[in-house]
Amino acid sequence: MEHKIVISHVTKRFKEYKALDDVSIKMESGKTYGIVGRNGSGKTVLFKCICGFLKLDEGKIWVDGKQIGKDIESPLDVGVIIETPGFLPGYSAYKNLKFLACIKNKIKKETILEMIQKVGLDPESKKHVGKYSMGMRQRLGIAQAIMEDPSLLILDEPMNGLDNQGVEDMRKLFQTLKKEGKTIVLASHNREDIITLCDCVIEMDRGRILSIKTDRLSADSIIPEKSL
Repeated sequence: MEHKIVISHVTKRFKEYKALDDVSIKMESGKTYGIVGRNGSGKTVLFKCICGFLKLDEGKIWVDGKQIGKDIESPLDVGVIIETPGFLPGYSAYKNLKFLACIKNKIKKETILEMIQKVGLDPESKKHVGKYSMGMRQRLGIAQAIMEDPSLLILDEPMNGLDNQGVEDMRKLFQTLKKEGKTIVLASHNREDIITLCDCVIEMDRGRILSIKTDRLSADSIIPEKSL
């Protein structure tokens, strides 16, 4: 199986604090990986390093065979949600995504409208994003992450702010994206998200990898209800 992401002996420091400490992981194409651990375990820092947002102190990361920070500054074919999605509050969902789509100019109006609808929002609505609930903004963030049909999705707490129906809708969406061959790397505080969606569960603590589980029974054993 082809490796989509290879993380080799990565360390990231903030002054004296090691946010990542000699982390090594290989992730195969077309699978869904769940990263679990308490707050401060290094999940978000790891995601930012994969995306090229943070410079490594030690180690190397390859995505699609290209080394981040050497061959490319950031992955070329990736959709990302890290922390709260930021949008222009005085514009509609469509206009926000249109502005972002203009950067690469890969997709047309019809695709943007389709993605807005796919995440359960009204593509024709003129409502300004500044008046959206947290859950609606999160849905729009997911639409932005998937709209250019990336082969890799990096999703840090993608269910934040969603109600029960929203969570169920997004789980179905992510399962569909996996069937389409996407590689998905996600962190979630929801035990059910991890168990339902992930082929492999990677447990982190204090910047280190504690365990990597690839079957559901053993994965379930490393996801205590309050430790995600």
